[in-house]
Amino acid sequence: MGNVIMILQFILSLSILVILHECGHFFPARWFKTRVEKFYLFMDPYFSLFKKKIGDTEYGIGWLPLGGYVKISGMVDESFDTEQLKKEPQPWEFRSKPAWQRLIIMLGGVTVNFVLGFFIFAMLLWINGIEYLPNTAMKHGIYTDSLSYEMGFRDGDQIVSINGKTFDRFDKGLFLKSIIFDNNTKVDILRSGQSMSLNIDPKYIGILTKPESKSYELWGIPFPSKVGRILENSGAAKAGILKGDLVIGINEQPVQFIHEVFKLTKNKPSTTFQFQVVRNLDTLIIPASSDDKGVVGLGWETAGYYETKTEHFTLLASIPKGIDTGIDLLGKQLKGFSMMFSGKINAKDSLGGFAAIANMFDKTWNWTSFWRMTAILSIILGFMNLLPIPALDGGYVVFLLIEVFTGRKVPDRIIEKATMVGFILLIGLLLFANGLDVMRYFNK
Repeated sequence: MGNVIMILQFILSLSILVILHECGHFFPARWFKTRVEKFYLFMDPYFSLFKKKIGDTEYGIGWLPLGGYVKISGMVDESFDTEQLKKEPQPWEFRSKPAWQRLIIMLGGVTVNFVLGFFIFAMLLWINGIEYLPNTAMKHGIYTDSLSYEMGFRDGDQIVSINGKTFDRFDKGLFLKSIIFDNNTKVDILRSGQSMSLNIDPKYIGILTKPESKSYELWGIPFPSKVGRILENSGAAKAGILKGDLVIGINEQPVQFIHEVFKLTKNKPSTTFQFQVVRNLDTLIIPASSDDKGVVGLGWETAGYYETKTEHFTLLASIPKGIDTGIDLLGKQLKGFSMMFSGKINAKDSLGGFAAIANMFDKTWNWTSFWRMTAILSIILGFMNLLPIPALDGGYVVFLLIEVFTGRKVPDRIIEKATMVGFILLIGLLLFANGLDVMRYFNK
């Protein structure tokens, strides 16, 4: 069910972004009295799921969920319908309009994407603020997984600063950004009360940018192993473990935190564990068994243990903060591209197709998370469309800028051939990226 919810969120987000992006082309075209022949959500090779003609424009929904398009009269696009270009230019055609009008039409889509991303970020900040955990509240430090342990971190470490900058909020995203994009690899920590520094090997930058790195927890927050609920008919329920019990040992190994319990019991189906628990003033030994899937049936009480804070914003303050958030995301994209070209990040490891994008959504429906992910995708879509590749908006913009600065229009036949090459490159990249998703799935 979680995967279905993830896919539905992806389709809804994609639909919103495609429609609004195409509106960014559609409305400027109409304002400049340019005929728009088609407006489609998703692609419609051979047939469409729905179509209706209103005025000069056919509105429809295609069956292939690979974006969408508007077909503008007199424009060389990925439809490669060049029959109309053999005739004399008509007043309602794209090619008859001044270069500055054509430039506005072409930039409309990415402009909408950027404005939408900034707007969503701003509204999320205004409505929700930024909830954060002060680093000073991390009284038990962090706990590690296999990757962060390999990087040099240990359970109980308290992160003090990164490259000399105080780490005042425990935010894994900011920590990763600092390491990956800002190349801050020196981390000052407290370990058992002693100050020390870790120098993170640059090789982990490549590892952390792989799509599968999402499976790593990296740095977790320790919570005491106090039972909050018992799964009905589970081994724990049958054994008599109760809500409120504090687990202090398993098979004579002392534990204090939930992650320690998990490490001792995970991936052990049909196994009996000796749980040492404190109940009221008594210490009890309770044998409880996992089922054939390795589930003992314990849930944990975590609410209220760490006191978070929320930074609130007025409507006016949220707007520039939302823009800053979007610009920061754009900066990450640019740095990511430069790191790929310089070889610091392996492009093959960082690319992903539709499955990788869908996997970025939560498996439970959360509107705040959905809109945040939509804002991120909107900014990325705008950035990708601005790349100077023929068949993308950025490719057309390059041709138009050449015309603006030279006063000479690039011939349609050159634009047509360049668009064909760009289209083939994009299809190849699309197949490659989605092929990587398939390979990752079978290599799990």
